[in-house]
Amino acid sequence: MEITPLIQKVKAHPQSAKVGMMLCHVGVVRGTSRNGRPVSGLDLTVDHQALESILAEQKKRPGIVEILAQVQEGSLKVGDEMMVLVVAGDLRDHVIPVLADILNAIKKRVTRKTEHFI
Repeated sequence: MEITPLIQKVKAHPQSAKVGMMLCHVGVVRGTSRNGRPVSGLDLTVDHQALESILAEQKKRPGIVEILAQVQEGSLKVGDEMMVLVVAGDLRDHVIPVLADILNAIKKRVTRKTEHFI
């Protein structure tokens, strides 16, 4: 997964002159679960239709020019990138809440993970 091509795609967007901020997120498999148990990795499944729905919904918000995301599916090990996300818009007051809302929606509606405990 590479975030640079997503950034380049935003820069090539027909409305790129409206972009004053690009906020990027890279999700990485960490070595512990939320409760602190060591993990060797995880299996991740993705509801691609739900992801597209969330992105389309969030693109309608004020000031947002483009939202691009990739979520890695399958068996991942500690340190692997599992998601890259770019939210581009006019002002940080518009962009920051959208990024947070997308991340929460993806956790809730798009991904399912099974951690492999050590």
